[in-house]
Order: sequence, then structure tokens, then C-alpha cells
Amino acid sequence: MAKQVELNEWWQERISDQLEGMEYGSVLITVHDGRIVQIDRTERKRFDPSAGVTPAVAKPDATSEKKAAQPLKAASRNNKVANG
Repeated sequence: MAKQVELNEWWQERISDQLEGMEYGSVLITVHDGRIVQIDRTERKRFDPSAGVTPAVAKPDATSEKKAAQPLKAASRNNKVANG
């Protein structure tokens, strides 16, 4: 038969402390042999996308991408491996 979990005032305070101030998240209580052995708190922060302005990300222009790719093309044409 299952053991009754020991939940005294001390543990109630610890669990309450973990819940304090939490808006989103979870509290996981681990029990071994009818006794609480661990409390894990996972808190989530949620942000309203319309609340703030996201900085714009600069897109690289097409010419700079082509210039960066040219050395790779030249190296692949040679197909030489240095043995040293």
C-alpha cells in the first residue's frame, strides 16, 4: 500500500516560497518513499511582441555575398591538396 506523504508546515513554507512571484511556470515536487526529497522550479518569461520594438536586422546586399563566395569557387577549381 502507498505511504502517506509527509507534508508538514516546513515543507508547506518551502513550496509556497517557490510559488511566490511566479507568473508562468511549474513547481515539481519529487517524493521518495513517502518523503519529499526535492523541489524544482521552472519559471517562464513571456513577452508581448507588440509591447516593444525589435531592432531591424541589416540584410547583406547581393554583391557582397557574391564577392565572399568567389574565393571559394577559385579554390574548388584547383582541387589541390597540400602535402607537407
